[in-house]
Amino acid sequence: MVMTKIFVGGFPLDITELELVQMLSWHGTVSTIKIVRDKKTRICKGYAFVEMTDRAGAENAVLALNGTMLLGRELTLNITEEAPAKPVMAPRKSYTKPAVNEPAGRPKRPRRPIS
Repeated sequence: MVMTKIFVGGFPLDITELELVQMLSWHGTVSTIKIVRDKKTRICKGYAFVEMTDRAGAENAVLALNGTMLLGRELTLNITEEAPAKPVMAPRKSYTKPAVNEPAGRPKRPRRPIS
């Protein structure tokens, strides 16, 4: 089963997950919901990501609710497209090996004698 993710923004900051699920479940089955909150204060930032079990339900929710008002705030709903996975970069290899007694890192330059 392919889940469809929706961005939901512009809702009141005191809305609960349950209220969002109730609003969206008229249009399809809600699988997961993630209300984005400030890391320190835990206050809602006014947007969330919702996964719905089918694309048709997600599209219905976007068509029905995008631009509508909820407690004086305009809702914004968009279907989010999954970003392709970023390729994992291999760590850079060091081409110099430290001497047994030297710490790892940048090789030391030879010192000139003081004259």
